[in-house]
Amino acid sequence: MKNDSSVIEFILVGLTEQHKLQLPLFLLFLVNYVVTIMGNLSLINLICLNSHLHTPMYFFLFNLSFIDFCYSFVFTTKMLMSFFSERNIISFSGCMTQLFFFCFFVNSECYVLTAMASDCYVAICKPLIYMVTISPKVCFLLMSGSYMMGFAGAMVHTGYMIRLIFCDSNIIKHYMCDIFPLLQLSCSSTYANEQVASIIAGTVVIVSSLIIFASYTLILFNIFHMTSSKGWSKAFITCGSHIITVSLFYGFGILTHVKPYSAESVDQDKFFSVFYTNVVPMLNPLIYSLRNKDVKLALKKTLNRIIN
Repeated sequence: MKNDSSVIEFILVGLTEQHKLQLPLFLLFLVNYVVTIMGNLSLINLICLNSHLHTPMYFFLFNLSFIDFCYSFVFTTKMLMSFFSERNIISFSGCMTQLFFFCFFVNSECYVLTAMASDCYVAICKPLIYMVTISPKVCFLLMSGSYMMGFAGAMVHTGYMIRLIFCDSNIIKHYMCDIFPLLQLSCSSTYANEQVASIIAGTVVIVSSLIIFASYTLILFNIFHMTSSKGWSKAFITCGSHIITVSLFYGFGILTHVKPYSAESVDQDKFFSVFYTNVVPMLNPLIYSLRNKDVKLALKKTLNRIIN
């Protein structure tokens, strides 16, 4: 699609303009970046190398780690560079590419978390037909659908953004090319973009939230009818990590985007967006590793192979 903007590049303000905070923040986010990459890459390798983890649950977890791993490359490297750049410049095409992949991975992660909630429901409430219901074919279709829906949403967001004309300011008051900071810079009507953003975000959040809520409502109903404490324990172990991940991702995502946007809320939005773009991808592999005996066993076996 052709764009008639006079703006050919943008300047990202970054996380903060206070020079004394640049070095501490750089070190903090560098550690965050390394832990995120190593944690998700380690979990991906553990799932691939250990046959007892070749189950639907870990197939979904593999895709979640893959998304978080790719997600980190979209903006974290650019953000780290911004702490030492006098003018943190990104080209128009680079900005649109970053926006596309940001939307793609965020939407895809929402659908993957929804698929994981359905997997938890079947595992606890329908254990006798679990392997039939969540078959390899079903897993493949769920993940393919997640990526396709994520791709479609990202294409719509990016396509509508390219149609806008940017002819005045080119300073983005953010550390990445997000939808609403870009809309503030346009000198053409952004009504269609705002409506599209509301419809897509609303659809993703409402549909996935309803499925996750329904799954856990049925799971809780089933747990309350369990007579053995062992069944309770197994159910909470199966769902606990997913509940924590969903709460963090959706909680900070909603605080960032599902509210009226204004110039005064920019700093607050940047603060909340740091959590679901940087902190949550780092915590996911830790949450699933520290609370999971199978992952701990796989890690022990893998380390023994390396040592021996």
